Amino acid sequence: MQKPASLRARAQRRDSPAAKTGARNVANPFERFRHIVVEGPIGVGKTSLASALASRFGARLQLEAPQDNPFLSRFYRDGERWALATQLHFLFQRIDQLNHDERKSTGHDFVVGDFLIEKDHLFAQLTLDDDELALYERIVAAQSLSIPKPDLVIYLQANAQHLLDRVSRRGISMEKGISADYLSALSDRYTRFFHHYDSSPLIIVNTDHWNPVDRSDDFELLIEQMVGMRGRRAFFSLAD
Repeated sequence: MQKPASLRARAQRRDSPAAKTGARNVANPFERFRHIVVEGPIGVGKTSLASALASRFGARLQLEAPQDNPFLSRFYRDGERWALATQLHFLFQRIDQLNHDERKSTGHDFVVGDFLIEKDHLFAQLTLDDDELALYERIVAAQSLSIPKPDLVIYLQANAQHLLDRVSRRGISMEKGISADYLSALSDRYTRFFHHYDSSPLIIVNTDHWNPVDRSDDFELLIEQMVGMRGRRAFFSLAD
C-alpha cells in the first residue's frame, strides 16, 4: 500500500556506513509506548518481532496461542464447517488471556503482544457466513469487553506470495492446508482494516525487503523509527 511521502519514514540503506556499525545506541521505545502490539497476517513475522522486542527491552510477552485452539487444524482442512467454532475459541482465548494479564500487571511494566482483539472481527468477516457472523457479533456484544488500547501498533505488511513462502518454510503441519487465495483475501482485509485504524498510533512496515530476524540492522532501524515517531501514523520501508 503506497503512502504519501509525508507519511514515509526515511530508512537508511543496509549498505550505508551507519548501517554497518551494528546495534546503535538508541532510546528504549517502551519508555514512550509502554504497551506495544505487533500485528499482521499469518506468516508475516509478528511473533518473531514481538519476541525480539521483549528480549531486547525486558518487556512482558503477550502472545496468541493458535496451537491451543483444537478447531484450527480442522478449519484449515474444512473451513466452511469449522469456521465458527474456531473463531469463538480464539475470541474467548484472547479475552481470558487479556483479563489474566491485566490482573497480574503492576501498571508499570512494559508489554508487547502479537495480537489485537479487534482483528478477530476481521477473521470473522472473512470466514463466517451471514448467519454465523450475526451470531458471532451477538456473542461479542454480550461480553461487555473493556480492553485497554495499546500505546503503539506495528502493522507488518507482506504480499500473499511472500506470506505463502514463509508459511511453507516454517513447516507447521496444520498450516499445510492454507491456500494462496486465503492468504491473499486475508492480506486484503488487513490492508483495509489498518487503512481506517485510528485507535492507537500506528507504524506500517513493508516487510518485502525487511528482515529483523536474520538482519540485526533492520531491527535497529525499526527501533529508531519507533523512538523518533511523530504524529499518529508512519510508514516504514527499506528499498531493495
